[in-house]
Amino acid sequence: MAFEKAEQMIADYKEKGGTLLPLLEDINAEYSYLPEEVLRTVSRELGYPLSQLYSLATFYNVFRLEPRGRHLVNVCLGTSCYVRGGRRILERVVRELGVEEGHTTEDFQFTVETVHCMGCCALAPVMRVDKDIYGRLRPDRISGILRECSKG
Repeated sequence: MAFEKAEQMIADYKEKGGTLLPLLEDINAEYSYLPEEVLRTVSRELGYPLSQLYSLATFYNVFRLEPRGRHLVNVCLGTSCYVRGGRRILERVVRELGVEEGHTTEDFQFTVETVHCMGCCALAPVMRVDKDIYGRLRPDRISGILRECSKG
């Protein structure tokens, strides 16, 4: 994978100076994660120890060290959702996509993550795919929802 855009961001940073976090945020926004090769380039070009970059990348939850899928699937496991079957929803999503929670499908179509509240407790159990929220879910609805998302 080519990282020309990241190389330009690093060059701009060297020229203008500034703090490291905005540079990492820009890289993360561009690639949806912080590629190892780019972190090594930042380390080499800017003189930051690679361990410091990884420390920042793992401390702030905005950063990702693995690529994300085109669609982000969030399954709520907050109290209301958990009690009303959120775990079964997650199990069905994981089975349908063939990927564990916290990971991305091999085709980079879906990333599955859990959250602890979406503020939709009255609709529990709830799942969000990108910006769309699905409430009062049953496991038998999951495959249709995912199929529709992969078409779009």
